[in-house]
Amino acid sequence: MRTDTHEFIDDLLDDLRPTRPLMLQRSLLIAAGSAALAIGVMALFIGIRPALTAGILDLLFLLASGLFLMLGIAASFTVIDMSRPQVGNTHIGWMWAVAMTALLPLTAIVLGFSQAGNAFLQSQPVQGLNCLTNGSMLGLIVGGALTMWLRRGAPTSPGQAGLLTGIAAGSLGIFAYSLHCPFGDIYHIGLWHSMTVAVSAIAGRVIVPALIRW
Repeated sequence: MRTDTHEFIDDLLDDLRPTRPLMLQRSLLIAAGSAALAIGVMALFIGIRPALTAGILDLLFLLASGLFLMLGIAASFTVIDMSRPQVGNTHIGWMWAVAMTALLPLTAIVLGFSQAGNAFLQSQPVQGLNCLTNGSMLGLIVGGALTMWLRRGAPTSPGQAGLLTGIAAGSLGIFAYSLHCPFGDIYHIGLWHSMTVAVSAIAGRVIVPALIRW
C-alpha cells in the first residue's frame, strides 16, 4: 500500500531534470570572454588612448595595469572555484593579490601627506569620477557573467562569493578603462582606479548574494 510519503518522493523524482556539469574550461572561457568583451566595448565606444596605440608605455601604467589585471584574474579564479565546492577547499590566494594591489592607494596616501595634502587635487578628480563610473560600468559585464555562473553552481559562502565577484568586476573593469585613461600618475591611479575596485567590491557583497541563492 502506497503512503503519502512515497507519493511525495515520487512527485519529487518526477520533477528532476538532468543538468549540465560545471566544466572548468567553460567557466574560464566565460570569464576570459567577459573581460575581452569589456575591453572591446571600451575600445569601440570610447577608444584607446593615442600614447598606447603609438607604443609609448609608462612604467607606472604597466605596473598598475598589471596589478589590477592580476587581481581580477585571481578573484575570477576564486569565484569559479567557489561555484564548485569541495571538502577542505580554501580560498586565500586572492588575498595576496589584494595586498599587492593595495600598495597603489597606500603609496598615493603616503605621498599625499608629504606634499601638504595636495594629492586629491593632483589626482584629477573630474577625470577620476569618469574613471570610477566607466570602470564600474565595464565591470558589470564581468560581474554579470560571474554571477550567472555562480547561480549554476552551489557556493557555500554567498557573501564571500559576492565580494570576490565585485573585486573581479572592478579590477577587470578598471583595467579595461585604463587603456583609455590618459592620466598615469600615482595619485590618480592610486585613488580613483583603486576606488573603482573598492566600490565594486562593496556592491558585489551587497547585491550578489541575493542573486545566487536558490
